[in-house]
Amino acid sequence: MRLGIGLISVGWMGRAHSRAYRNVGEHYPELGVRPELVVAADIAPASRHDATELLGYREAVAGYRDVLAHPDVDAVSICAPNFLHRETALAAAAAGKPFWIEKPMGRHLAESEDIARAAAEAGLVTAVGFSYRHPPAIARAREIIAAGRLGRITNVRVSFLADYSSSPDAPLTWRFTRDRAGSGVYGDLLSHGFDLAAYLVGPVREVTAAHDTFITERSEPAAPASAHPATAAGQPEPAQNPAPPGNLVPVENEDYAAVLARFEGGALGVFESSRVAVGPRAEYVIDVYGTDGSLRWDFQRMNELALAVRGSRDYGYATLYAQPGDGDFARFQPSGGTPMGFDDLKTIEAACFLRSVAEGVQHGPSVADGRAAAAIADAAERSGRTREWTTVS
Repeated sequence: MRLGIGLISVGWMGRAHSRAYRNVGEHYPELGVRPELVVAADIAPASRHDATELLGYREAVAGYRDVLAHPDVDAVSICAPNFLHRETALAAAAAGKPFWIEKPMGRHLAESEDIARAAAEAGLVTAVGFSYRHPPAIARAREIIAAGRLGRITNVRVSFLADYSSSPDAPLTWRFTRDRAGSGVYGDLLSHGFDLAAYLVGPVREVTAAHDTFITERSEPAAPASAHPATAAGQPEPAQNPAPPGNLVPVENEDYAAVLARFEGGALGVFESSRVAVGPRAEYVIDVYGTDGSLRWDFQRMNELALAVRGSRDYGYATLYAQPGDGDFARFQPSGGTPMGFDDLKTIEAACFLRSVAEGVQHGPSVADGRAAAAIADAAERSGRTREWTTVS
């Protein structure tokens, strides 16, 4: 079965989607789906050149509506910046095109609700880029929790710490402005953490939160800069396209957030996230504690799961390596100890999406899950302003 793919925005994530589509045939041959990269849209001529010359698309255009109107496009990937998500997703729904969209879906809850509603009314299957659901170690963690090996779940700790904005010399990008990004770490990082916790433990019922902006001003770049200014080995890289000295503009959303939560099942949760932490590179961790044991997963060691069960002879954390039988591990590696990588997680996402489109049945996280994560972020933002416990919509 051939499925024509259209891509909206040829950035880092658009390239990751493209590689994932190309890899599906090798890792999921039984799907019987052959994704064909038809057309990519990007306003930058260099990106359009890369789409056809490097990524394998037949055509490249400047406008996303040409992608949606293309007769050979059956499904689309939406990898544009946050401020274009609602517009492009609603246009895809109106065109009847199933779509795979990156998170956060909208700049705020209302936009995420609009996207989820439009997809539901159009009867579309969808996918949302919650990559951290897909490691085989997380599949094993979910089985352990569901089997009751940890006992009654009492509390959860989620920490998403990164350093991609830790340099005060890094320029202002769209991610630092509310009209383009919406929130800061709530949408960019904690949307992943909220979704992962809900996937393993269940829905969050209410939250109380605090957040702050630690680098309150940044230089306005002379030309567009990467959305994620990089730092390396603890040393800030030179600012990309820095503005003349003194040309500083305010950062409009949060660098850091701390959230206390109550899950519907009764467990308590602690969520923490920073984009300006000095030291952690991509330290995305979840700990789940129960009356009989606990487990821990860290994205930086994503092929490992730490497990402790009360009453075992050698009590303490044991390292469980992902292996065949855990999630989709066997599709990528032959034996435990041989690691998978981030691109493999996107290949799993692509396979879920293509299976959904081919069967007309939802597989993997959908826009409803994107809306659920946005609802937690919205409640946390409101709580940060009122300093009160806030119910999740």
